[in-house]
Amino acid sequence: MRIYIAGPLFNDMERARNRDITKIVEGEGHTAFLPQEDGKLAVDEIAQGKDAVVVRKQIFELDTKEIRRCDAFLCLLDGRVPDEGMCFELGMAYALGKPCIGYATDTRTLDPYGMNLILDESLSRVARTEKELRSVLRELR
Repeated sequence: MRIYIAGPLFNDMERARNRDITKIVEGEGHTAFLPQEDGKLAVDEIAQGKDAVVVRKQIFELDTKEIRRCDAFLCLLDGRVPDEGMCFELGMAYALGKPCIGYATDTRTLDPYGMNLILDESLSRVARTEKELRSVLRELR
């Protein structure tokens, strides 16, 4: 299966974690689309002198095309609050009928009943450990 991996990618730690998750996905026999590696980072493109409006439009078009193309969607939910772009991507993947999986090892939450209810209801499964994530990925095969 082709799995779109969505999550924050705005610092070295986040990008390194995303690469680690990609290795897990690929190690379980799937193909991954990771926007920071398989697409472009707006900050890098703009720093090279490219027009910000054009860059942002191109990245939006590529990412939404890849969400349509994927077989399943994996969102990385750790952090104080979920990444805004990932939330939009999750909504799109859900609306397209893609299996949507969450990976959340962070125990912080504002809602005593779980994450935001829209996020919770959009996800078919939430893995809380790497072992659980591997198991969910095997089930997708």
